[in-house]
Amino acid sequence: MEILLTLLVTFFAGMGAGLGTGFAGMSAAAVISPMLITFLDMDPYMAVGIALSSDVLASAVSAYTYGKNKNLDIKNGLIMMASVLTFTVVGSYVASLVTPAAMGTFSVFMTFLLGIKFIVKPVMTTKESMQDTSGSKRALQSIICGVVIGFICGFIGAGGGMMMLLILTTVLGYELKTAVGTSVFIMTFTALTGAVSHFTIGSLPDWKVWGLCVLFTFLWARIAAVFANKAAPKTLNQATGIILVVLGIVIMLFTFLK
Repeated sequence: MEILLTLLVTFFAGMGAGLGTGFAGMSAAAVISPMLITFLDMDPYMAVGIALSSDVLASAVSAYTYGKNKNLDIKNGLIMMASVLTFTVVGSYVASLVTPAAMGTFSVFMTFLLGIKFIVKPVMTTKESMQDTSGSKRALQSIICGVVIGFICGFIGAGGGMMMLLILTTVLGYELKTAVGTSVFIMTFTALTGAVSHFTIGSLPDWKVWGLCVLFTFLWARIAAVFANKAAPKTLNQATGIILVVLGIVIMLFTFLK
């Protein structure tokens, strides 16, 4: 029974995380962390580590797919990545000092609020508007924003992808698909850094849960990224929003009943 529960939880966690990553560049921790914490009673710090490591391959295959469809800005993405990577380690260390209950609660609510945002206020920026920001200004903004994003990603993972997408589309003026492609490109490396930091500072993961989460997240991220590059921006926002809202409600209800 325990094996079946683990299989079901990791499958749906990987599906939600993969769809979120492939469709909107979201961190897998937004879905995987709260599900592992809630349904498998896993330590929040380890759950985030597993989620971040699951994000590595999922983000990489998504970035490849977006890049193949010319929806990836590697040059400016690398600038932001430098500060993001540095502060991901800082955030991961601070997370190790926070109470498990605080991390678990925050992750659950982030999942729900993230979905609401995409449904209520979708990102509809066009590629033409990307040309309005000068290169030097965008570089400075990327460094500053990268510091904030990196810390959030290392701390709970759930906010890293969301913050990156918001900043790329609003502050830096990216079109949605290019923002998603650039986001997953950066998240590939920030997730790797965060996962290594978590497992180094904390302890090694439950390899069975880890392997299943990585596999399912990778498969669904690939499927989602392929469809996302052919879909309209509004459809991407709605699909991701609905998935995260449903998962958030289910997790919160389960936590309340428990």
